[in-house]
Amino acid sequence: MGYTVIEDTILYEDKDLLVCHKPAGMPVQSRQVGSQDMEHALLGYLARKKEPLYLAVIHRLDQPVEGILVFAKNKKSAAGLNKQMQDGKMDKYYLAVTSKIPEKKSGRLEDWMIKDAKKNTSRIAKESEAGKKKAVLEYQVLKEKDEMALVEIHLFTGRHHQIRVQTANAGFPLYGDTKYNPEFVGTKEWVQIALCAYKLNFAHPITKKQMKFELPTPEHFPVA
Repeated sequence: MGYTVIEDTILYEDKDLLVCHKPAGMPVQSRQVGSQDMEHALLGYLARKKEPLYLAVIHRLDQPVEGILVFAKNKKSAAGLNKQMQDGKMDKYYLAVTSKIPEKKSGRLEDWMIKDAKKNTSRIAKESEAGKKKAVLEYQVLKEKDEMALVEIHLFTGRHHQIRVQTANAGFPLYGDTKYNPEFVGTKEWVQIALCAYKLNFAHPITKKQMKFELPTPEHFPVA
């Protein structure tokens, strides 16, 4: 991934929040010194504008995944957005390409998941396991091509690597996902995972106006 001009990622901005299109390969937050991440790039942007250096990360995307993110620019906005997240009132939709066509053209996946922080992976868990968390999503096949499918996913919970783990467990892993799709064989060049957080709907935390954002299907998707 090359250097990102953070101003180019901004889809919407006012005094209370920022909505951005996170590029694939760029982390939302990073502990590595000198590496570019969304949080510090946006703080630098606010500093150049001589605005207060407050930025709350409301939700995250995996580093290889691109898509829409909202950030709060003050504590009141952060509280309002976080409450929507906790109450399940922030609608998050993804587009994905699966390496296999799902047997059912639409469905709901409900699983228990556990995160392994040391390995930076997650897995499907048994209901009896300690530390498990419920993971829920719904999907719909939009298009099929060459044994692959373009799928829209409505995410109801935000577990670590949730979409990647649940689709793999259901038998239709994501194209480009070398971590959870063992059958995927990429080229020597970097292959971007075919997953994009393409639609985000929420209420403005201050004005209560309904905010709706949508991205086109990424050009690199093998099914579009």
